[in-house]
Amino acid sequence: MTTDTTAAGKRRSAGDHTRRAYDGIRNLMLHNELPPGQKFSYRDLAERLGMSPTPIIQALKWLEYQQLVRHEPHRGYFTAPIDRQEVQEVYETRELIECALLGAALKRIDPKELLVLKRALAAHLKASRARYLAERLIKDRDFHLTLAALSGNRIQTRILADLFDLLYLKYSGSILFTTSMESADTDHRELYGSIAAGDLGTARRTLSRHIRRVKRHVLDGLTRMSAAKGKAGL
Repeated sequence: MTTDTTAAGKRRSAGDHTRRAYDGIRNLMLHNELPPGQKFSYRDLAERLGMSPTPIIQALKWLEYQQLVRHEPHRGYFTAPIDRQEVQEVYETRELIECALLGAALKRIDPKELLVLKRALAAHLKASRARYLAERLIKDRDFHLTLAALSGNRIQTRILADLFDLLYLKYSGSILFTTSMESADTDHRELYGSIAAGDLGTARRTLSRHIRRVKRHVLDGLTRMSAAKGKAGL
């Protein structure tokens, strides 16, 4: 084995460890084990994930670039704080992107791709009755990203995935996304039905209504949470 081959193998191994650390930290955030605005220790994370500090620090740099955590010199690491304006802008941008991609998705969709979307819908409907919030969030995201990917626009689909990361990793534990599962189920069923029928106008109206309803619910939740903290003197 040459020196170059050995070095390449070590880089791949380091990259694999960093990816595992990154996925582990994301999972903690998704399950609200690292709530917004909380200080945490990279050494504690390393212990919880059963890893050395080095890949944890590399993963945190990646998450910091994504604005999911921040590092303050001489103070340590913090999860990003709640930002009401950011939440509102994320939903508004989601609506713009998702509704814009619908036209291309309907033009490109074939029976095989429609079946993929139907399966994503079925997984979401099953998860909406699950006990764990994280599972519902993941399947909701998967349904929307599956639909976006059918457009063939990889850049906007990637941007949309980043927006879901902001919402579901930064805010899920605090807001809990307790939007009525029945209304979300109905919206998704209607959206799928209009897509299967090739009805672009109805699909766009349904998707827009759905995103706006969830946005309103989440912002109302933030308002209630802020008021509760105010009463508690926090």
